[in-house]
Amino acid sequence: MLGAGVSGIYQIKRLVDLGLDAIVLEADEDLGGTWYRNRYPGCRFDSESYTYGYAFSKELLNEWHWKERFSSQPENLRYLNFVADRFDLRRHMVFDARVEAMRWDERERIWQITLASGETYTSRFVITAIGVLSIPVMPRYEGLSEFEGEAFHTHRWPNDPVPLEGRTVGVIGTGATGIQVIAEIADKVDGLFVFQRRPNWSTPLNNAPISEDEMADIRSRYDEIFARCASTHGGFDHLPERRRFWDVTPEERKAHWDKLYTTPGFAIMAANFPEIFFDEEANREMSEYVAGRIRGRVQDPVTAEKLIPKDHGFATQRLPLETRYYEAYNRDNVHLVDLAEAPIERFSPRGIRTTAREYELDLAVMATGFDAVTGAWDRMEIRGAEGCTLGEKWRDGPRTYYGLMTHGFPNLLMVAGPQSASGSTNFPRAIESGVDWVTRLIEHVTKSRITRFEAGEGAEKQWHEEVITAQERMLVRRARGWFTGYNANVEGHGEGTVRYLAYWGGAPRYKERISRIAEEGYLGVEME
Repeated sequence: MLGAGVSGIYQIKRLVDLGLDAIVLEADEDLGGTWYRNRYPGCRFDSESYTYGYAFSKELLNEWHWKERFSSQPENLRYLNFVADRFDLRRHMVFDARVEAMRWDERERIWQITLASGETYTSRFVITAIGVLSIPVMPRYEGLSEFEGEAFHTHRWPNDPVPLEGRTVGVIGTGATGIQVIAEIADKVDGLFVFQRRPNWSTPLNNAPISEDEMADIRSRYDEIFARCASTHGGFDHLPERRRFWDVTPEERKAHWDKLYTTPGFAIMAANFPEIFFDEEANREMSEYVAGRIRGRVQDPVTAEKLIPKDHGFATQRLPLETRYYEAYNRDNVHLVDLAEAPIERFSPRGIRTTAREYELDLAVMATGFDAVTGAWDRMEIRGAEGCTLGEKWRDGPRTYYGLMTHGFPNLLMVAGPQSASGSTNFPRAIESGVDWVTRLIEHVTKSRITRFEAGEGAEKQWHEEVITAQERMLVRRARGWFTGYNANVEGHGEGTVRYLAYWGGAPRYKERISRIAEEGYLGVEME
């Protein structure tokens, strides 16, 4: 299998438990995936820690104490190492093993795998756990190589401490990563220029420590917590508002939003009125509420207006959560550069030059996002049964069977694949469902002496249509974010591009559907 992140660690655990001969090929120097590579200041969960951890082991749940409601990257990486060591999983992992190509051998019914090092492997089955946001994207500005200061993407933040005191820093991007970095370093640098391409809605994380007593209470309620996550659309520990949006007064709606704004995590989205995701008027009212909150936190009204999105409604793109982000702009050393008014022309030896002026920098941080969902696939040449590559098949967007497999590529299974529920819900809750399904299928085909299986073309087409239908019902369909495949830094993913990358029908419906497929003998999966 490919990838030793959150998904891969659980998947190899399940395969080992079956007694199978299985290994993990991990491109990085160590395990952890997202939580190994993203070391930038401020990096942390925005799902509650105790809903992000694995649910498969009672012993694990009892042994681990989450220190914060939303745990930071170093602690998250310690947790994943703890899990791997607790179940002796490292001996099944090969590091610095970046897969460059995979080719299906129809006669032998095996995958031939080639690493960047030139090493080769053969395998009856391949399971991918390569991540939704694992391929960083640099901005396409000229002159970056001429810049004499330090410059790197947040995904490639150095292992050694990066000095901030006394330096002038530029951050390009105000998405989820940029918002975390900006808020964390604003009081540590001499000067901070925030180069905003498009503003994003953001609401408070409301983080807090978890005491021994609170952790004991959480442990006593884990079954209840995970059951609630499994019952909700987004897989979070927040129940949606049961009252209908238009059945309550504007004053009652505001009172509810005031409560949600101070509630930790994604409550403001997951415990809101469902109509804000479907009804334009409801979303407009909610958006204006959050805009008012921003205006109340940013002292300069001109800056506040620049921080309020005008091109999409609240929660129709990936919602970043923040801690004192908006207050950063009240500091004398923090300056917002609106690239909608004066775009970046190029990097210069001294910094960044826009159409208005040059900004001298010691450090340039690219918080410019990822080639989301399909990016890691596109970096490998995966050639299937008919000689076609996966890149050719997915040129206009992915087509999968429940994000678990794709027609024409036998014996290839995906955890958190494109068009699954993983990209649109609480990630670890979704991946455990995916891993369990994949494991059950592997167990079935090995016991039944099946040597070849793949998604049926008709079944895949039917699921693709359902993915489209689910997305088109929601206001997210109009957003220009990675949820819908928009990324100006990736060729072919810019304006006018719609890629159906995630399933928006909700975690409970998705799990019910894939469970039924298994119970009915893997309907839609062709086996030989």
